[in-house]
Amino acid sequence: AVCSMGNSTSRLYSVLAKTLSSGAVSQHQECLEQLDSAQLDPIDPKDLLEECQIVLQKRPPRFQRSFVNLKKNAGSNHRPIRVMQWNILAQALGEGKDNFVQCPMEALKWEERKCLILEEILAYKPDILCLQEVDHYFDTFEPLLSRLGYQCTFFPKPWSPCLDVEHNNGPDGCAIFFLKERFQLVSSANIRLTAMKLKTNQVAIAQTLKCRETGRLFCIAVTHLKARTGWERFRSAQGCDLLQNLKNITQGAKIPLIVCGDFNAEPTEEVYREFSNSSLNLNSAYKLLSPDGQTEPPYTTWKIRPSGECRHTLDYIWYSQHALNVNSALGLLTEEQIGPNRLPSFNYPSDHLSLVCDFSFNQDPDRLL
Repeated sequence: AVCSMGNSTSRLYSVLAKTLSSGAVSQHQECLEQLDSAQLDPIDPKDLLEECQIVLQKRPPRFQRSFVNLKKNAGSNHRPIRVMQWNILAQALGEGKDNFVQCPMEALKWEERKCLILEEILAYKPDILCLQEVDHYFDTFEPLLSRLGYQCTFFPKPWSPCLDVEHNNGPDGCAIFFLKERFQLVSSANIRLTAMKLKTNQVAIAQTLKCRETGRLFCIAVTHLKARTGWERFRSAQGCDLLQNLKNITQGAKIPLIVCGDFNAEPTEEVYREFSNSSLNLNSAYKLLSPDGQTEPPYTTWKIRPSGECRHTLDYIWYSQHALNVNSALGLLTEEQIGPNRLPSFNYPSDHLSLVCDFSFNQDPDRLL
């Protein structure tokens, strides 16, 4: 079978409209998996951004957010590594299960919402992108981002709730994308998390990368822990399992680590304390935005469901604090920007905010972690 994904000479719908329709995914998925992205024509990110903006011209302009400089010294001469963490909201869940009572269904249309997601990614130009609730990997994110120069990895949940939704686009899962010009893949592990010795429905991906510029190794991981209140001990067990896997992969913290995820856990939960107190010596990057450097943001998700308003801090970027420096972090949306109907909305495609940090390596590679 021939998989035509368009070519670089055609304009608008060469890229966006030729991503496969939901109904075509299953028959094309095997073909997409086997497709060599190196054979596809590259996309100019400026062209793709322009195409997205044409699709979105009837929507309000995207929110403006600013980076906060957190660098305390002159630091590295090397380019920082920009990492983006985002639960993008699975399309099947947004339309079929999540009951965002103040969000018009029109705002959730995939043909436009995918452009809002892409616009956010293109605006911040991450070197590494970590996503959760990806249910359009094979028909949208892999074919597009591979043509932007990213190497792409996806690990679906074994029993995705998306599959319960009529006309779904397959299971949702976690995904990592990194720029091949900046990093070389050394190893990759798909981890199905366990809790109380039982395999669970939650997953993680951990990849060891080599920075081509510095020659330094580091590990990037993405996860999405079990949701809902009443599952705190379960999340704690999943977190312990993930930490143990990461200790093995990083050789007991010899390799610097960045962990991105929707932990579905407030900072008061046990799983948060496990990561804070781990022998991997992790810190949460977004705490550095607070005046004391010790307090998480007031929210990373804000939505209205039939049960009421849900405003929580659930998303984190953890990092090896003695091996890596946080140069800057992207400020969060204000309550005024989010608006009274909360998220998602015509302005913003997900109920979770994207987190973006710029990292640099500590200049003393022999310093103990």
